Amino acid sequence: MEANNRKDFVWQYTALAAIFAAVFALTCVVIGLATDKVAAYSVKGVFVLFRKTPVYWLILLITMLVPVITYFLSRYYARQMSELQQVHDEDQERLGLISKYSQQLIAENYEVDFPLSGDNDQLGKSLLELRDALKVTRDNNLKIRKEEEQRSWIAESLAHFSEILRNNLHDPQLLSFSVIKDLTKYINAVQGGFYLLDDTDPYNKVFNLTAFFAYDRRKFTDQQIKWGDGLIGTCALEQKIIHLKQIPESYITVTSGLGEANPNNLLIIPMQYENQIYGVLEFASFNKFESGHIALAEKTAESVASTLSAVRTNLKTAQLLEESKAQTQALTSHEEEMRQNMEELQATQEEATRQSQRFLILEESINQNLIRAEFDTDGRLISANGLFFEKFEFSSDMNIVGKPISELVSAENRDWLKGVWNKLIHDHEPFRGYIKHVTRTGKNLWTIATLSAAKKEDGSVEKFILLSVDTSAERIQIEKNELIVGSFTNTCIKAELDINGNLQDCNENFIKLFKLSQKEIKSLVIFDIIHPIELEAFNKKWDAIIKGIGMPALLRGKTTQGEEIWLNGSFDVVHNMAHEIQSVVFVGHDITHEKELETEVKIQSETLKKQEKLIKEAEKELTTKLRETRNELLGQFRETERIKNFNEKTLEDSPDAIVTTSHDNRIVFFNKAAEQLWKTDRKEVLNEDVSVLFPEHLTDKDELLASFIRPGDHKITGQRKNSTIIDKTGKEKKVKVLLTKARVDNENAFTAFIQID
Repeated sequence: MEANNRKDFVWQYTALAAIFAAVFALTCVVIGLATDKVAAYSVKGVFVLFRKTPVYWLILLITMLVPVITYFLSRYYARQMSELQQVHDEDQERLGLISKYSQQLIAENYEVDFPLSGDNDQLGKSLLELRDALKVTRDNNLKIRKEEEQRSWIAESLAHFSEILRNNLHDPQLLSFSVIKDLTKYINAVQGGFYLLDDTDPYNKVFNLTAFFAYDRRKFTDQQIKWGDGLIGTCALEQKIIHLKQIPESYITVTSGLGEANPNNLLIIPMQYENQIYGVLEFASFNKFESGHIALAEKTAESVASTLSAVRTNLKTAQLLEESKAQTQALTSHEEEMRQNMEELQATQEEATRQSQRFLILEESINQNLIRAEFDTDGRLISANGLFFEKFEFSSDMNIVGKPISELVSAENRDWLKGVWNKLIHDHEPFRGYIKHVTRTGKNLWTIATLSAAKKEDGSVEKFILLSVDTSAERIQIEKNELIVGSFTNTCIKAELDINGNLQDCNENFIKLFKLSQKEIKSLVIFDIIHPIELEAFNKKWDAIIKGIGMPALLRGKTTQGEEIWLNGSFDVVHNMAHEIQSVVFVGHDITHEKELETEVKIQSETLKKQEKLIKEAEKELTTKLRETRNELLGQFRETERIKNFNEKTLEDSPDAIVTTSHDNRIVFFNKAAEQLWKTDRKEVLNEDVSVLFPEHLTDKDELLASFIRPGDHKITGQRKNSTIIDKTGKEKKVKVLLTKARVDNENAFTAFIQID
């Protein structure tokens, strides 16, 4: 109430009181004169009346006091009204600020601040915390979307280059130009060069510039660089990417119709496959190379190297085939039939080699991106890849074979793991989900994992395979979010109930609000604090809640002293690991004093619910994508196992004797033809050193056999030579031996193809 209005109000009521008092006094005098037999209607009569009846003096005093009392009372009332009006105006202004700030959050304007009314402004602090949480969620979604777009772009680009490699497999010149032209454009470079390694002379290796592309034009230039010379030779020698952001002015110059300019960014990538260099790619740019561009160039270089490796293998195979044809021309008709069989075998071997190559590439990709481990039926480790050793903090020289899987899981999840393992053993039901591991040093490691059984041909379980992805970073973020929720809970009223409504736990705010004693806390039921008028409606809500439906709630309750309170919050259901309802949690705020603002608060609550729904939908979409990724990886793994079984069966039925050794020279494969050649059962030689097949007096004279039984990777491969072997009966047999090498799990494996001469 304004000052002028307040004065008018006071004087108005004072004047009315004065008039009322005067009228009352005059009426009393008139009545007294009319009833008195002596006093007349005159001034003298009035004096006679006052002298005879002293009560009229009291009436006169009251007449004078009433206006004065009315003045002070109206003044006090006007002041109280003014103060109430001021409080109401402040509340309206605060409500307007909250409404405007909520609209800013709806518009995703997370940079605006909300002014706090004081240190105790819990609602304002909650709005700021909500803003920060929404901002983090938005930033995370943008980051994830950007990473997905980059991965999609890289995948599409790699598919394009794979098509180029397939179409130009037999034309190295066109292949090199097509690759360097498109890759230069893809990574926004202004110049690119394709250097192919010529290692015909092992003592004089050189890189020939087979393709050069700049400024959307094909360039022709002759350039040859020796192994180890300059940046090109250094990149190949060290087998590492070179990325320079400052290039000497004299190193490279780009010429266009507008003049000459010096690029300031240089990227040199080795074309490497199985630790062997096939060439080098060089790119120059005026702008900084982005991480996605570098990743695409690196993967493309690896694909080109793989293709070049396959081309070399095919050329060698073709050369061997030509030699075989030249020899068979001198044979008899019986030998002609044998030659035809050999050609069919050669075709089978080539197909097996291609299938094995695809399998090795896929297996290498899995080992580079997924944690992989194999366990026997007792849950003990059989083998694991390098990423497993890295994530679980085991060094490569540690022997962890036989380690129980339970020791790789955190202590609190070991009982749960027993149940999962029993389902795998008895029902062959694979597991897919989160696992909390523990590393060698005691650190927690969270993964999204699949645990499935690998079966034999008779349907029995041979082993169990674990494939997982490290999600520890995401788990840390979840724990941070839980800390934020915990901080928010400390400012709210929180209670945890069982499905019967019995109070299991509550915070101090809940105890203070309902004024509970320790004895009352132990025996309190949620229905005891609900206002009797609201009990029927609350019972219906409770029936829905204990069925697993979380819902917001506006509760009208009462304290133990009968005082009425209002709570605005929500009920959420907590499930245990068996997906059973464990408890019901209520979190809310005391809104007793803000009840008159119910309409505005309801609008804000609806807005917040929409935001929460959008976040949950985003989380659901992310979960769906993760599930699809896991299914895709599982399908790739099954296809890999199928190809592996097919290759092993093909090699088993091969007419040539085939012996495969691991990196430690132990025999891991011994087919039927090898059993017949040596006249020995494979069970007697599997897992034995390969030297048991070749006596010392034979290896002393045969360099190829000597290299085969010698430990290490320095063996004579890719050459078919005449040799002699001795079977179990002591009989010597003339044979032809071809030794090949394959890279499996970052270790070399060697296979000998032995044909009776």
